Parts: sequence; structure tokens; C-alpha cells
Amino acid sequence: MTDVTQQRVLEAAEQVFAEKGFKAASIREISKKARANVAAINYYFGDKERLYIEAVKYAHRACTEGEPFPEWAPGTPAVQKLRDFIRVMAARMLSPLSLASTQLMMREMARPTAACVEVVNEYIQPMAYILGGILKELLPAASEQKIYLVAFSIVGQCLFYRNDRAIAAILVGEEEFERYDAQLVADHVASFTLRGLGLEGADQAQNIGSHAQGAKP
Repeated sequence: MTDVTQQRVLEAAEQVFAEKGFKAASIREISKKARANVAAINYYFGDKERLYIEAVKYAHRACTEGEPFPEWAPGTPAVQKLRDFIRVMAARMLSPLSLASTQLMMREMARPTAACVEVVNEYIQPMAYILGGILKELLPAASEQKIYLVAFSIVGQCLFYRNDRAIAAILVGEEEFERYDAQLVADHVASFTLRGLGLEGADQAQNIGSHAQGAKP
């Protein structure tokens, strides 16, 4: 469990690394912003690289906390699971996120380091496992490559609403873009994906509406 000092250090590190990047940031500046001495930072994190990695993971958690995936009951149709998965992804991508969290994640994705590897292993891989399992149910004859290609397409559609929010808002207008809520986006991405996979009939047969049913939050 993170204590108060450790939390302050993570928040300060996220801001400083987001503004300056790993090389230009200094432990002294972070300690001053966190109102913690350098010895405390070394105690909790060991060195600058470890602090950076933990700050990136902290920023990533801000993107995902509060929107867990459902626990599906046995026998839940794969189409419904896919819609539920996309609904959670859309909600995460459209949720408010601090500027520091956004900047730090964008920096890390542009120039990946060891932090990216840990984020993938600890957070993204489990999510990919869930989506891959759903797609294998929907496409039992598909190759592993095809499963990944479809998964990347689904996630990419959702990521657009976070990474390119400013562009979308300029194109359609800020007021109109505010109407693009998580449910609207999720319904569109799910329907678009199912049509692309030739599964419109399965969707209709299972009568999956825009609001997921039968899953425990």
C-alpha cells in the first residue's frame, strides 16, 4: 500500500518527468516538489530509473482505474463479451485524465524504455489475454496473427478518442464532440467491428442491445 510520502513522490515525479523527460528531470527537483528528502526517494524507489518506471506505471493506472472488466457468467455469448469489453475500453479512453498523465504516457510511447515493457507485462498483456480469448470464441478458425490484427484494430479505434481528441473536437466542434460519450462510441466500434468480421447475424441472433446485460460490474 502506498503511504502519503510515497504518493507525493509519485505525483511529483509524474509531473516533472512529463514536463522534462527522463534525462532532463532531476531527483532534487522531484524531491522539492514532493516535499520529501532525497533519502526518502532512494528508500522507496532505489534510483532515478526505478522512480521513472513507477511514475509511468502510475500514469497508466490513472487511465484504467475505476472501469474494471465485467465478470462474465458461464455461457455468456462471445458477442456480448466483445461489446462489454469495448464499452469498458471506450469509457477508459473518454474519462478525464490529468495533463501530466497524458504527457508522460505519450512521451513513453514515443520513445519506449524499460517502463513500457513493465506496463505491457503488468497491465496490457492481461487485457490482451481477455480480448484474445473473446476473439477466439468468435473466430475459432482464425490464425493467431488474425486474432492480433483484429485486436489491434479494436483497441486502435478506442485509443483514437484519447490520443486524437483535440483533432476530433476541431473537426466536429467541441460542443458536438461532447455528445460522443462512451456508450455511443462503444456501440459504433462494436457494430463496425462485427460488420467487418461478417458477424452481424450473430449479433442480431443474440439480441445484444447497446446496454450490456448479464454481467456483474
